[in-house]
Amino acid sequence: MADTAPPRRLGLILAVIVYIVDQAVKYAVIGPLALPHIRNIDILPFFDLTWVENYGVSMGFLTASSNGMRWALVGLTAAISLAVLAWMWRERSRADVLALGLVLGGALGNITDRTRFGYVVDYADLHFGEWRPFLVFNVSDAAITIGVVILLARALLVRDGKKSAEDDDA
Repeated sequence: MADTAPPRRLGLILAVIVYIVDQAVKYAVIGPLALPHIRNIDILPFFDLTWVENYGVSMGFLTASSNGMRWALVGLTAAISLAVLAWMWRERSRADVLALGLVLGGALGNITDRTRFGYVVDYADLHFGEWRPFLVFNVSDAAITIGVVILLARALLVRDGKKSAEDDDA
């Protein structure tokens, strides 16, 4: 008999993998590489490790300028994470569940940072000369971005193959 259960287990596994990889890389950046003290390590002509303490969310919005705001951001991102988990739990599309797993794992990684340090640890600095297509980011940020792009692309470009009621009437 075919397994008809939703693929939520895959999403949860992916979320855990993203979280572990994110926290392991941040451990390496903070500890053995001592990036908070060195501030910058040139890796490739287009990629550096650059220490950034991110007190806000995407692109500097909602900057936590006080301890109360820090915990409000933790609460807000935790609420969003719970909404993502609930969506993932009900979702039947494997691709959407995996995208939601990326978002959930990334959100949990950044929540952990904000809880432990009061800021999110960012370090990945992609650049082409002086042009930087992104702000300095981390594994969690990349996972969230990729997950959201997949969800948007699927919502805008992928049809589920079911005939709509209007098609039936035509």
